Amino acid sequence: MSKNLLKAIDLIEKEKGIDKEILYDAVELALLSAYKKNYNSSKNVRVNFDRDTGDYKFIIRKDVVNEVYDDRIEFSLEDALKVNPAYEVGDIYEEEDIPENFGRVAAQAAKQALIQRLREAEKEVLYNKYVKYEGEILSGYVDRVDSRYVYVKLGNIEAILGEKDQVKGEIYVPQTSIEVYVVKVDNPTKGSKPHVLVSRTHPDFIKRLFEKEVPEIYDGTVEIKSVSREAGERTKIAVYSENKNIDPVGACVGTSGIRVNNILSEINEEKIDIIPWNKEVDKFIINSLSPAKVLDIKLCEEDKTAIVNVDEGQLSLAIGKKGQNVRLAARLTGWKIDIKTNKKQEE
Repeated sequence: MSKNLLKAIDLIEKEKGIDKEILYDAVELALLSAYKKNYNSSKNVRVNFDRDTGDYKFIIRKDVVNEVYDDRIEFSLEDALKVNPAYEVGDIYEEEDIPENFGRVAAQAAKQALIQRLREAEKEVLYNKYVKYEGEILSGYVDRVDSRYVYVKLGNIEAILGEKDQVKGEIYVPQTSIEVYVVKVDNPTKGSKPHVLVSRTHPDFIKRLFEKEVPEIYDGTVEIKSVSREAGERTKIAVYSENKNIDPVGACVGTSGIRVNNILSEINEEKIDIIPWNKEVDKFIINSLSPAKVLDIKLCEEDKTAIVNVDEGQLSLAIGKKGQNVRLAARLTGWKIDIKTNKKQEE
């Protein structure tokens, strides 16, 4: 077994990049466990595994006593003195043991230990590879689809796109390319590979798409202050730049709309409102209700409510279909927004 075992360890180190010492430790633990299980040994035993030859031996430690009650853990002083006259009661006596017919048991134990350690190491490598992508966008392709999940192939791992993370109306066709936002990477304690959970509905998916398309966002010249989204229908994104010479909205739109159009093509033409952020809350709320025109606004700081006045002809635009525009504006700004018309204000 020794030569084949060392060759196997060398091969695993070269092909999988697993440190030899980790593999040696796994083999030693497996040999020790097999020895204790098959030879009714006490717990007070260790194994010496020769890294150069692959040979091994077990060292049994016993307490030196006057009278032996359990020869697995005790050794008589009389016999110990025959080995070395310096022994006293309470000393530790060590003896070597290499059981007969242990070779087959040892080979099987070593094999299982290497297989198990290889699996754990591969899982650890995968986890470390993908956990750093949490909060980022990755490109892959649709591997398969079932009644609940879409399975996305990302390199050498399969990510899970759950029901709540699928955009209503999107059709996921196997073998077609797809971009996804990595929400979380879990590393199960036992068994399977790491679980990579991805999304196409997460608001930060839009944020990352803008970072990819707009260099000014990527380098920090333009900042995304907040995002509110109803996936598949509409998104509002608030942007700002400290540099007065840069138009943050224009930077996001791009020449002839090329930048925002690239993003729209990725999210199937979902409507996007790019809003200029303003540190003055009233102005920010007015901007957030775009494309509706606001006549005036009153703020109630106590409960963070904004009472917004619009012309009657602008009311439906301000509220939006099924209240979507005002709902997204409220999420974007963090304020409750109560929209009224001139007529309602007078009443």
